[in-house]
Amino acid sequence: MKKILSLLIALMYLSATSADKSITIDGKILNSKFYPGTVHEYKVYIPKQYDGTKPACLYLGLDGILYNATAVMDTLIANGEMPVTIGVFVKPGRIANDSTVIRYNRSNEFDRIDDTFARFIESELLPSAESQKLADGRIIKISKDPNDRAISGASSSGIASFNTTFLRPDLFSRIYTTCGTFVSMRGGHEYPALIRKYEPRPMRVFIHDGANDIWNALFGHWYEQNQLVASALEFAGYEYKAVWDDGNHSIKNGSRLFPDAMRYLWKDYPAPVKAGKSQNNMLQAILLDGENWTIYNGKMPKVTLKSASSPDGKLFTETEPYSDWLISYTIDPKGKKSNRQQYYWLHNTLHQYYDIIGMLYATDGNLFVATKMGIQVCDHSGRVRAILPYPTANNITAFAFEGNNIFVKDNKGQIFTRKINATAHPAGAPNITYKSQGEG
Repeated sequence: MKKILSLLIALMYLSATSADKSITIDGKILNSKFYPGTVHEYKVYIPKQYDGTKPACLYLGLDGILYNATAVMDTLIANGEMPVTIGVFVKPGRIANDSTVIRYNRSNEFDRIDDTFARFIESELLPSAESQKLADGRIIKISKDPNDRAISGASSSGIASFNTTFLRPDLFSRIYTTCGTFVSMRGGHEYPALIRKYEPRPMRVFIHDGANDIWNALFGHWYEQNQLVASALEFAGYEYKAVWDDGNHSIKNGSRLFPDAMRYLWKDYPAPVKAGKSQNNMLQAILLDGENWTIYNGKMPKVTLKSASSPDGKLFTETEPYSDWLISYTIDPKGKKSNRQQYYWLHNTLHQYYDIIGMLYATDGNLFVATKMGIQVCDHSGRVRAILPYPTANNITAFAFEGNNIFVKDNKGQIFTRKINATAHPAGAPNITYKSQGEG
């Protein structure tokens, strides 16, 4: 009888205190559709302040639980220095046969700079985490608002946290990256240039590295590349904080900085993180204050082709198959093409060579080229000076440029439009002269 009574008292105590402390539960994703054959293990941290009545903020930790994150979050949430936040901590995928790993998927998931990992997070990881059941009856609700979400990682997962947010600002707004692999593994070395050319996104970044961080010099210099990323963030008007020290390729100093990083990322919450103002003069010339992408309910205007003639009729540009180049020809008074050159060089981080959707010249002689990674704006010398991101994560299938408005259509049939400070020169329009930009 005493044993039964003791057991009942213990059960009552557990029931009474189940929500009085944070808990962590385990999860697993088997055979991801994005990474076939892989297994991803993850943990979900639920702070004691979460009552399940409304969605909580999200902290997504890559490479599992780094920086002693759950203990720090306990303290910061209790002190009101970060909001009530559910943590999801995922490890990179592996393919194993019994106990033998056949393929480690970490670099392929974290280092490549396309949106595959972001889609994995959106479509598989977070839905799986939210499907977990808590013993006390609470259900897991995570806010869908990117302003309520932070993501973090170190080394390869450091660049992955940045890449996920940069490519999908509809998923996250706050980033902590330490010892980020912005080097030549799978394209990360391109980020200092891309940040300078892309229209800024609503992101707040805490970036850290140490002067002795050279994990493997054949890929590049980690510390120098992280400094270049910070310099690009400054140029592009982002809200960021950079901390440099004498550390090496380790999470030791990143763990020390983690509480301050969280305070910085969540300061002034729930005030939204806003996009900054870039110093990119092409973006400044093209973009109009207050003019953003909007849904267009009319008929899609005449779409652009994969070739275009310059406004003065003296140049003709077309795609080159399986290439990052556009081909430029000169046109003589009789309409004959000659002097073929690979001339316009485009960014293609996806390295998928069915990339061009359409192109058209503006009346000032700049070329607008719709590619999978955005609308790339090229100067007269064939250099990409600005990239306008699309308004949707869906694939873009058509591009139109009419008057002062650009239009895109996605694979769901949605049409979006945006007014810009540039005027289209449509195919077949009378030739006009425009001011030369010189040798460049």
